[in-house]
Amino acid sequence: MTADVVIAGGGPNGLMLACELSLAGVRPVVLERLPERTGENRANGLVGQVVRMLDRRGLYGPLSGSQDPPRPGASFVFGALPLDLSALDDNPLYALPVPQRHVEQVLEERAVELGVEIRRGHELTGLSQDGDAVTVDIAGPAGAYRLRTRYLIGADGGRSLTRKLSGIGFPGVTKDNMVSRTAHATVPASMIDPATGGLNLPGYGVIPPFMHHRTERGLFAFAPFPTGPAMVSVMEWDPAEADGRPAPTLDEVRESVRRVLGADLPLGPPEGGGPHLLRRLTGGNTRMADRFRDRRVLLVGDAAHVHASIGGPGLNLGLQDAVNLGWKLAAEIHGWAPPGLLDSYEAERRPVAQRVVMHTQAQSALIAPGGEVTALRELFMELLGDRRNVQRIADMMAGADIRYDMGAGDAHPLIGRWAPDLLLDTGTGRVRLAELTTAARPLLLDLTEDASPAKESAGWRGRVDAITARSQDPTSPATALLLRPDGYIAWASASPRPDSHERESLRAALARWFGAAG
Repeated sequence: MTADVVIAGGGPNGLMLACELSLAGVRPVVLERLPERTGENRANGLVGQVVRMLDRRGLYGPLSGSQDPPRPGASFVFGALPLDLSALDDNPLYALPVPQRHVEQVLEERAVELGVEIRRGHELTGLSQDGDAVTVDIAGPAGAYRLRTRYLIGADGGRSLTRKLSGIGFPGVTKDNMVSRTAHATVPASMIDPATGGLNLPGYGVIPPFMHHRTERGLFAFAPFPTGPAMVSVMEWDPAEADGRPAPTLDEVRESVRRVLGADLPLGPPEGGGPHLLRRLTGGNTRMADRFRDRRVLLVGDAAHVHASIGGPGLNLGLQDAVNLGWKLAAEIHGWAPPGLLDSYEAERRPVAQRVVMHTQAQSALIAPGGEVTALRELFMELLGDRRNVQRIADMMAGADIRYDMGAGDAHPLIGRWAPDLLLDTGTGRVRLAELTTAARPLLLDLTEDASPAKESAGWRGRVDAITARSQDPTSPATALLLRPDGYIAWASASPRPDSHERESLRAALARWFGAAG
């Protein structure tokens, strides 16, 4: 055996998983076929629950460049329809507008800091499994070689060779009825609307920034990022327009904007250092692996599921796959995982992926051309006048509506849900919950009057951190919380002094998720 875990793919999902495993005491080997980080920008930010997840690993600051905690945005879009989030009781839509290349840089730096071995220019070429390990064939700069590993993780994207070599199917649909063009560019300063920062296009009107704008002929978006060049995106439902063009040009993007908006938008080359984006994509895939695990091979991120990018859910979904899997796989390797723990990865994450597929398909339908779609959009706008509907859609897009089955019934409404952000006094000063979770360990947070939950966890002391504290929020929804490393609540109490039944249920939850007491 030469490695506990080999991760095929050194993008954000593979790097995040490597960090999680390393925090749990496992040293993975990451194989990345590219000799250096790509300059291509496949995503322009992070949206949803993952922003708070990264905050709970101490990564939000390096990504944002700010020492302040994340804050939700006041608006977003669903299917190119505006969502007013300002009036929500609990706004879950956090956004972090940073390019994917910066996300990869920060995650790689963190992985190296944690001792992860990243082999660039090394590519998976074959695999075989037996009862104890996976034999991985690799092509590297010095030639071919093999590794034996207890587990192989496919984080190698939608065309995952790991998935294919494992014989895991990838059913779904491929559409070829659209073409999108995206470019970093400059626009005349006279066309920037001073009130919104969007475009004031002569002959058309004002187009708000960072919002999808649909017409009967296509979709347009203008994103004037505070750092770096502005980005223009345009989508049409006529891929024949892309035929015979070996590489996109700014003129091609201008022509597409004219067709979609019926007005001319002068575009100039981007200013400043690159890399700069000028890309054409035709068609799209919606697919999901028929299983996320084949014995000792597991899939995360795009290797397990692909979908439309509208609404930006890809990294939210994939990075949380990695956080869900990391601690469970580490528990299996360390030998204390209770039965079925590793299988719970797919049981929990497949329904989440299916939900993302559903809402991205719905959004794609809402931006399509046609009078019937326009009528449907008018109806949706009426529905979005109800704050409850906005809350439901925002929760769905953020992933804030996830509730995992913790096997504990509904003894407390927080069980199975993401732990709320809490401000706590641990006796040495005030801390945010996020400051207590950077080590990615199970956490029992005891806010009771008698510290009885912390006493009950003594048998799990080597695996579960118990912290006694006082809540600084008088409306705190719980007096004790048992958090899994992925931030979801396995047990909760609202009692100042939990009774024997609650303490027994705590012991059951500890055993269910973190093995028998030592």
